Amino acid sequence: MSKGPEANLWQLVRKNLPKKCFATRIENKHGGGVPDVHAVWDGISFWMELKTLKGNKPKLSPHQIAWNMAYWARGGSNFFLVKCLSTKKLYLFTGEKGPDLHDRGVSGTDGQCFDDLASLFEALRLLCRRVSEPCGSAAAGSSPGATGDGT
Repeated sequence: MSKGPEANLWQLVRKNLPKKCFATRIENKHGGGVPDVHAVWDGISFWMELKTLKGNKPKLSPHQIAWNMAYWARGGSNFFLVKCLSTKKLYLFTGEKGPDLHDRGVSGTDGQCFDDLASLFEALRLLCRRVSEPCGSAAAGSSPGATGDGT
C-alpha cells in the first residue's frame, strides 16, 4: 500500500469511521474509475473517491469522472472527498460533480466544506439518506441530484 497523501487520508477516515460504519479501501491499479472506498453505514452503502490537493483542482481521470457520473445518475450514493493539504479543510461533493471539480476546482464547485471528520460524517449520513429515498417520495425532500447544501 502506498504511503502518499491519499493513503494518509484513508487512514484518517478509517480511524474516525462512525459506529456501525464498515468501509473497505479498494486498491484498483487497473483504472476504470471505480472509487477508492466502499462503505456501508446503518444499511446504506456508498462509494467515496479520495483526493488530496495543494491548490484548487484535484486530479481526476476521465474514467473517475465518468464512473461517478454514471453511478450517481442511476441513483447510487457516491462522493468525492477532497482534503486540502495546506488548510486541512475537507470538502465533500456528490458524484455528479466530477466535471465541475475537474474544470473549476473546489472553489468553483457546489459542495460542502468541513473542519473535522465528525461534521463531515453527519452531513454524509444526511446525503446518503436523501439519495436512498425512492424517487418521488414525499419524505425525500429533494431529488437524488441534490447537492447536499442543506436546501
